[in-house]
Amino acid sequence: MSNPDKSAVVITRWWWVRHAPVRNDGGNIYGQTDIACDTSDHEVFEAVAKILPRNAVWYASNLMRTHQTAEAIWEAGFPRPAVMIHETAFAEQHLGQWQGMNRAAFLASRPVGASNWFADISEPAPGGESFMDLYRRTTNAIADITAKESGQDVIVAAHGGTIKAAIALALGGLPEKGLAFDIDNCSVTRLDHYAGKGGSSWRLPMVNQQPWIADARHNAMHQPAGPEIATSSKLA
Repeated sequence: MSNPDKSAVVITRWWWVRHAPVRNDGGNIYGQTDIACDTSDHEVFEAVAKILPRNAVWYASNLMRTHQTAEAIWEAGFPRPAVMIHETAFAEQHLGQWQGMNRAAFLASRPVGASNWFADISEPAPGGESFMDLYRRTTNAIADITAKESGQDVIVAAHGGTIKAAIALALGGLPEKGLAFDIDNCSVTRLDHYAGKGGSSWRLPMVNQQPWIADARHNAMHQPAGPEIATSSKLA
């Protein structure tokens, strides 16, 4: 016997794309600094354009690197949407006085193994935000947009921290678990929201998908979305 409620389930599919690599940061933490990215690897954007759904609604953060990334996807063959909404809630974490500091020196000054991010999730950067601040604003916006765009495909050009927050929501609201995921530049993460009479839930069909990965020429797409601890083997 078929389930009479099955047709009442509404699926809203979120497609998160991390922005292209930043080459001109000088090795410094940039956070919400409005810095440009490198969109010169056309084959990477062709591969991304092929797997994203047509007839989707588009969102991006307010920072130029996400807009440049979206433009590169459209130029690679994805039909340009009539509009892309700029959502400030999807910006990267504001790292306050840490922005502009040398990344390696900053990480060396922090307790080893204390966090998978710049600091404990509840510790705000001086003059900036904590990861929990980022998590709350991101997930509040996701809830609002999921209601507004119910049943649609939603593509978002965003940031490593923002996407980790979205994953944490899909895992049941576990911010620290979201930080355990690597999110590479230009990678695609899909999170599906299911809503029905019995409630709602999330599924994670695809995280950090890199459709160009078979070709070693594109290895430069791997840049940290936050701190990465280099092991002795990586340094060798």
